[in-house]
Amino acid sequence: MSARSQRATSLEAVLDTARLRRDFPILDLKVNGKPLIFMDNAASSQMPRQVMERWVKYRSEQHANIHRAVHYLSETATAEYEAARRKVQVFLNAPEDREIVFTSGTTDGINLVAHGYGRRFFGPGDEIILTTLEHHSNIVPWQMVAAEKGATLRVVPVNDRGELLVDEYRKLFNAHTKFVAMTHVSNALGTIAPVKEMIAIAHEHGVPVLVDGAQAVPHLKVDVRELDCDFYVFSGHKLCGPTGIGALYGKAALLEKMQPFKGGGDMILSVTFEKTTYAPIPAKFEAGTPPIGEAITLGAAIDYLSAIGLERIAAYETDLLDYATDQLHRMPGVRLIGTAEKKAAVLSFALDGVHPHDVGSLLNDDGVAIRTGHHCAQPVMQRFKVPATSRASFAFYNTMAEVDALVASLGRVQKLFA
Repeated sequence: MSARSQRATSLEAVLDTARLRRDFPILDLKVNGKPLIFMDNAASSQMPRQVMERWVKYRSEQHANIHRAVHYLSETATAEYEAARRKVQVFLNAPEDREIVFTSGTTDGINLVAHGYGRRFFGPGDEIILTTLEHHSNIVPWQMVAAEKGATLRVVPVNDRGELLVDEYRKLFNAHTKFVAMTHVSNALGTIAPVKEMIAIAHEHGVPVLVDGAQAVPHLKVDVRELDCDFYVFSGHKLCGPTGIGALYGKAALLEKMQPFKGGGDMILSVTFEKTTYAPIPAKFEAGTPPIGEAITLGAAIDYLSAIGLERIAAYETDLLDYATDQLHRMPGVRLIGTAEKKAAVLSFALDGVHPHDVGSLLNDDGVAIRTGHHCAQPVMQRFKVPATSRASFAFYNTMAEVDALVASLGRVQKLFA
């Protein structure tokens, strides 16, 4: 057995990848007559059969509106919905389940905080700190609130490896600093930000911090108590769950001070034409009929990943990323963009003389699915002076053999443009 085969056998035995792959029916799909190699997990991960079955069970046996009626289906759906909230609480190690607000995703959660907290507490001359690594979803809501309130944004720079400059971050704080919003893991580069250190710095100045965990929770064990973040947001569809569901963790004291972002049913205690009294948290932020089935299915996705173990997933994906990084380093004409020391399973790169969209299209001919473009992170592209990148993003069901197929396909692309 070759050294490469021995390494692959050892690596994939850590998780029994072959067995886990059987949980994902979509991985049996053929694209252009070739086996699907799905490496666009940073955009949306695939869903295992066990999670799909939970969705079907809810729709076929438990579907009803919640928190309203006393009949069997409503009470069952309510119990399952609130059980899912507790699963998110345990998943993040949040102190209380009332600190978990269901949202439609990370973007919705950020908007909830930007408008619910920012509109109440920001004013003219106040400053909000973001980082160069942010997804547009963690830029635009803050711009909107800043424009409305007369506040300004300040931005933490990165070095040529895509690592945040913490010393420069420290210098941004002053008497006008009111909030920090930052990513945990860059969707464009894979950089793992030193969030715990940066949160501590912010708290030295009495400034609350929101962490965008969309790219972190599928790959890392997240403990909001250990991080001591004030808010943490993530999406279900990047976590082997459905679209249209996510969660916001917020410290109870802060959530109670915030104004609701949306008004309507189920977020009130009483309503007259003169006055509305809001319900306690988290109901205060969950107006209208929520995505009940999606929340329950998210709970099933959390069960699935927790059974595998986030620590084991992180170890496997780190080795897989190291292997892929090494293989692309060996290819002439390939430039890696984002080479931070600490990274999650994202590999962004450029091929000399080939536009990223052409790379993505030609790889698709070989059944290889990657993402090309600016990844909703245009400031990152501007920092590295590229219009776009090609991005391969891995999950625990990817293999070294698939990395080899990616490399071989890239080699064919280079020959076409030679």
